[in-house]
Amino acid sequence: MCGFAGFLRSTAVPNRDAHREWLENMGQAIIHRGPDAGGVFLDDHVGLVHRRLSIIDLSDAGTQPMKSASGRYIIAFNGEIYNFREIRKELEAEGRIFTTGTDTEVLLQLFERKGFRCLDDLNGMFALAIWDTRTQELFLARDRLGKKPLYYYEAGGHFAFASEIKALLKLPFLQRQVRPDAIKDFFAYQYIPDPKTIYTNVHKLPPGYWLKTNGKNTELHQYWDVSFAPAVPRNIQDIEEGLYELIEDAVRLRMISDVPLGAFLSGGVDSSAIVGLMAGQSERPVTTCSIGFDSEQFDEVKYAQQVARQFKTDHHEFTVRENVADNLAGIARFFDEPFADPSFVPTYFVSQLARQKVTVALAGDGGDENFAGYSKYRTDQVENRLRCLFPGPFRRSIFPGMAQIAGSVNNPIFRKAQSLLGTLALEPDQAFFRTNCFFRQNVWDNLVRGKFKQDTEGYDPAGITRQHYHQADSEDHLGRILYTDIKTYLPGDILVKVDRMSMANSLETRAPLLDYRVVEYAAQIPSALKLHGKEKKYALKKAFSKMLPDDILYRKKMGFSVPLADWLRNEIRPIAETLLLNPESGLSQYFDRQGIEKLWLKHQNGDSQYTQELWSLLAFELWWQQYEGAY
Repeated sequence: MCGFAGFLRSTAVPNRDAHREWLENMGQAIIHRGPDAGGVFLDDHVGLVHRRLSIIDLSDAGTQPMKSASGRYIIAFNGEIYNFREIRKELEAEGRIFTTGTDTEVLLQLFERKGFRCLDDLNGMFALAIWDTRTQELFLARDRLGKKPLYYYEAGGHFAFASEIKALLKLPFLQRQVRPDAIKDFFAYQYIPDPKTIYTNVHKLPPGYWLKTNGKNTELHQYWDVSFAPAVPRNIQDIEEGLYELIEDAVRLRMISDVPLGAFLSGGVDSSAIVGLMAGQSERPVTTCSIGFDSEQFDEVKYAQQVARQFKTDHHEFTVRENVADNLAGIARFFDEPFADPSFVPTYFVSQLARQKVTVALAGDGGDENFAGYSKYRTDQVENRLRCLFPGPFRRSIFPGMAQIAGSVNNPIFRKAQSLLGTLALEPDQAFFRTNCFFRQNVWDNLVRGKFKQDTEGYDPAGITRQHYHQADSEDHLGRILYTDIKTYLPGDILVKVDRMSMANSLETRAPLLDYRVVEYAAQIPSALKLHGKEKKYALKKAFSKMLPDDILYRKKMGFSVPLADWLRNEIRPIAETLLLNPESGLSQYFDRQGIEKLWLKHQNGDSQYTQELWSLLAFELWWQQYEGAY
């Protein structure tokens, strides 16, 4: 696990020493991603810098940037190629010779042999940059699901790239312009979906894409997508057995490491299954780490303890008590752009705990998106069935008025009725966006102001959800929304959160349920075997029913939630109040400060309906203070 950055050299700035200094500054900005070693490559056309967290082949032979034996290619690489040993054997059978034990050298030689088609052979999580000294072209690529980040900047004749935006911000030629529609995206989704970032000319390379450029012409190409098209019918037993064997192999591949390895354990079905499979393949007790809360409503530690006892793990716990306020600003800084999924706080602390014991941790990420584990899928299913009972013209003409009447009554039941009626009036793709939207339209309309209001008035973030919903090759509604989440919420929220919080602690995380073979297999499982009546993740639970007890498999899902409403009234109230109500805040450039103050006072007086909006506003201001306030 590492980080890298670089740029194409501009003839307008021929100073080699200055460019080397730029590279060193970029590397220093992401040193948390690779504290073990660093390297720089600089020639007349390109500069590369790499920071290494040593996982495979701990010798200096694995230092990057790495040059191919022919001298033609230079690579900077972040991630792990889990099947590199199998690929190496195939290349050795062709007569190729290796001088290190790294997956980096295997990747480099495979690229030399197959070019961009090498990506089809890789099972792993990765972002990479390869410079071709002969054609003077730069090749960038990102793994299929987006486990590893990769950003690039293109403007004014300049091209640069990095694992994190903070490295790009070290470049003096970067034009730093905040993007209004990206701000609106953030408040809708809690993150900024790819390919946008918070800055106009900085872009995310989307998952499953590669990019090639010579500095003048840039080519972008998608090399992978997941299909939800109907598969050949199979019985449930065959599906269960195939799924178990595939996940077991995915775990096996991810246990290859030359450093200590463990797992995150929440006590949910995903992480418990991973730990169980690890225990079955390990000669020593698996190191497991869990996070707890003082609030019983959000604390899952007792379930994690039960699983730890069952598999005799070396178990460790950390309880989030009064650690939030003192660490919040520092933790949020690792995201580089606004990010408001509050579970980044416990993710940081569990990563911090794990890093004290291991360098690599396996996690259960991907289970909910692959197998329909979120409660919103069940809610959406019920709403869609109700929607089908009424003709479209009736729903669209009558329900909005009924929702407005219900909303005029200050009562929780009527507020729920207002929400349901409003959702039923929408088409399925629009309704799914509303389910995923964290900033209600009426609150937005009351707060947004000035030029920002004018700049974003005609822009609708729902278009992102609708685009992916209709892009899915499935006529099945659940298939479409799972595809949408795999393309948006998974890489934009879940994987960003885990990558930044683990790498902030120089910890590598691996997700067996995001092995692309598991994702493709899960996509072909009929929706009725994912969401089976009221039972979520039905097929996955059936696959692991012989391993895990019913009280783990079928307990109520808690997710990685935090006591957010309580935090805003107690633990983080001082810092939140200071940032939200500051007349010099970044928020005041976009929103009505008095309107924010009204929401804040309502929350302090016990009205929790604005919790998510207030947290999103706070997250934006945390980013602004650290990245724009001092700029």
